[in-house]
Amino acid sequence: MENTDTVPTVKDVEVPETLLKKQKTDAKAAEKAAADKVAARKAQIVKRRQYVKRAAKHAREYEAIERNEISLRRQAKANGSYYVAPQPKLAFVVRIRGINNIPPKPRKIMQLLRLIQINSGVFVRLNKATTEMLQIIQPYVTYGYPSLKTIRQLVYKRGYAKVNKQRIAIQDNAVIEAALGKYNIICVEDLIHEIATVGPAFKQANNFLWPFKLSSPNGGWNERKLKHFIIGGDQGNREHFINNLVKQMN
Repeated sequence: MENTDTVPTVKDVEVPETLLKKQKTDAKAAEKAAADKVAARKAQIVKRRQYVKRAAKHAREYEAIERNEISLRRQAKANGSYYVAPQPKLAFVVRIRGINNIPPKPRKIMQLLRLIQINSGVFVRLNKATTEMLQIIQPYVTYGYPSLKTIRQLVYKRGYAKVNKQRIAIQDNAVIEAALGKYNIICVEDLIHEIATVGPAFKQANNFLWPFKLSSPNGGWNERKLKHFIIGGDQGNREHFINNLVKQMN
């Protein structure tokens, strides 16, 4: 006589319809996630190649400008004259004094320039208006004309983005592209190029950068910090010597 109390095997048990549907849904989701991952990887590779091409293009432009200036200097020397470089278009301004005993007008100008804290720095486009503003706040700031190397070091080491009024670290080019993509600025090198050349979207690129929070310079400020730079102090225009100061504060 056959035994009818045997336990049914897995094949004998029918799978519930809800479980079948869940398995199909999970399989489709896994397949879609894998396809999205591959597509994102391909898009990332294309973006990286684009970033490299843009950086190389900017490097060639910087080199051409430098070579052209050298050529003009040599030509002027050969003709027995002097080469006068064009007026600088960009300044880097650092606040060197606190909040005490500052009249309302300089205080307001520093607020407009976003120099809220001591040792904070910003890029400023030089024109008639900003030059006059710098003259008014000269006792409270020091400024000069930054080199490309200084601009790059500042952006890479101290650069933070202002996104939705929040201070966000620039850890990915996607942050830059989301905010400045409509101005054809999609990576850090594009941002540096726009700042260094004072391009048409300089205002948007500069406002995208949060004011740089610098450290006190190595060795401290001069004892006569509140005197002008040319007489042994720190305030006022120091032209290309701003690069040495930023190097000490960065």
